[in-house]
Amino acid sequence: MQVKLMLAVLVLMALTACSWVKLTPQGEKVRVLTAQEVTNCKMLGKTTANVADRVGGIERKEHIVKENLETLARNAAGGMGGDTIVPASGITEGKQVFDVYKCIGVQ
Repeated sequence: MQVKLMLAVLVLMALTACSWVKLTPQGEKVRVLTAQEVTNCKMLGKTTANVADRVGGIERKEHIVKENLETLARNAAGGMGGDTIVPASGITEGKQVFDVYKCIGVQ
């Protein structure tokens, strides 16, 4: 029984480190910048990304959650015709808001 418990814990620990979100072809073209870097860009709108910040009651690694949120936001921005995202909020319970911009070709 103890072996099964240890195996279950190891599986949960591995899952908390996993990145389940994949970039779409449109999302691959979107970059993440700061607000200071988009002053000459056109704002297209906002997108909110949500991911699980816990798996089986175990908190996922912060950098993995951040990476997943950015990937989701990049995918959404690509679908909106954007080429750049800027975090507009902090991460709260696996949720973050991003501003979506069009920078390339904007004059």
